[in-house]
Amino acid sequence: MQPPDEASDISPQPPPTDPAAPDTFAAADTFAAADAPADSAEPAAPADPDVGPPLTLKEKVRRLPRKPGVYLMKDRGGQVLYIGKAKDLKNRVSSYFTNRGHSPKIAIMVSLIADFDTRTVRNETEALLLEGRLIKEWRPKFNTLFTDDKQFLQVRVDMRAELPVFRLVRNRTAETDRYFGPYPSDFAVKQTLLEMRRQFGILLADAHPECLDDGRWRLYDDARAEITTFPNIVTAAEYRARVAAACDFLEGRAREWLTDTREKMAAAAARRDYERAAALRDIIRAIEHTTQNAGRFQRGNPLPAPDQKDAIRELQTALGMDTPPRTMECFDISHISGTFVVASLVHFADGRPDKNNYRRFKIKGFVGNDDFRSMEEVVGRRYKRLLEEGRELPRLIVIDGGAGQVHAAMKAFAALGAQPPFLVGLAKREEQIIFPDGRAPLVLPRHSPALRLVQRLRDEAHRFANTYNADLRSKRIRESVLSECPGLGEKRRQVLMTHFGSLARLKKASVEEIAAVPGIGKKFAAEIAVFLQPKETEKSGL
Repeated sequence: MQPPDEASDISPQPPPTDPAAPDTFAAADTFAAADAPADSAEPAAPADPDVGPPLTLKEKVRRLPRKPGVYLMKDRGGQVLYIGKAKDLKNRVSSYFTNRGHSPKIAIMVSLIADFDTRTVRNETEALLLEGRLIKEWRPKFNTLFTDDKQFLQVRVDMRAELPVFRLVRNRTAETDRYFGPYPSDFAVKQTLLEMRRQFGILLADAHPECLDDGRWRLYDDARAEITTFPNIVTAAEYRARVAAACDFLEGRAREWLTDTREKMAAAAARRDYERAAALRDIIRAIEHTTQNAGRFQRGNPLPAPDQKDAIRELQTALGMDTPPRTMECFDISHISGTFVVASLVHFADGRPDKNNYRRFKIKGFVGNDDFRSMEEVVGRRYKRLLEEGRELPRLIVIDGGAGQVHAAMKAFAALGAQPPFLVGLAKREEQIIFPDGRAPLVLPRHSPALRLVQRLRDEAHRFANTYNADLRSKRIRESVLSECPGLGEKRRQVLMTHFGSLARLKKASVEEIAAVPGIGKKFAAEIAVFLQPKETEKSGL
């Protein structure tokens, strides 16, 4: 059952336990939701051929785990109608379709549901944080109570203070502070902050830190000093490292922060600063304990529209651009040990992802692992097409990489005989902005809105490239089954896959349908059909 502090006004009550309760699944069958359009020069990777026909809502609910998480209800057009959290996803989602005692508002929403998506997490705290981030991003029309930031608690961190404190507020009053939320449950977000104090050693509003004679700080002067695993007496720099970790946890960027902090820990150990290394190690353990690898489900915490505009203006000033970078594109190369080399392009408009303009590429010009050649190829292909079609180029191009990748991108424009837009690289190790004209690298403040904007752009390109890479690897693994079929060579394998489109369709084909493929014949078709049938051990589950 949902906790009693649930703030949503359309959350249904759990369904009755009566096994004879009627099944009221009446919405349409679900459809496959595409992550983003493929590069027009490259056909999108096909949907998983082993999944079969789309599942009905009833079948999807039956497959849900009994785990905490967040659910997104969608209409026929894929528009998100409502986002909620659940202690038990299966119970919670099924209650929308098995409980007839809905209020008129819930009944209207249920009638519009054509699909739903879920994200599993480890506990209710993580479900609360993810719910808040997704509501802020998607702004579903049935989450009416969540659209007014003033009604719900937010976490405010005053980054100007020497020792930033995490406070709960209902209004955004200072542009220089960082805000997280809003969160629909007052009780849950308060419990989350108490847990974060234990896990990260941060200061809450009830703290009165004391500056000692040696310049260090005593954070708490009572029993609260014993509730964390961190030292109570720290330098300001050591404490701000804890703040950065806690903010990254609230923002859903723990994995990036962990990579950066592990490098800093190793560097501290290398220069024999063991106290600093130990402090970083403790923070790493805390964030690993508190978070999970949310992968493609972590969408980040997009800024509200006014903050997006501020970030764009700040980025314009920092880069010395003549006009605000309202449209930005970022390229990333992905491969596994030099194989399955692919690239991604993501497009942001006014600081937000514009997935209609996402593209993905297979590398065509050569075989092997060469990030520079790959970058030159995909940048050239992208903007050659835009120039030929007379379309507007983005105001800013960000290359995921350092000077080598930036130089490769500039070579692509030189080959096209075109003047490039403003172009920079983002080198991940130090988050340096690399210029193509020989200027010294630019390092923006860690919590700068401009830096956060280009980081989100780069991280989205990275996610999109990795997703495409994984799709291709999965497809190759599935299709490799045919290579074990006796007498079926590479040429005829390609003919079969081209004819049927996927291994799943080939498996469902009759002998006559297989025999109709040129070069196969009825006898060999029968052998292929037998080969593709599940073995008895597979049928029995052994």
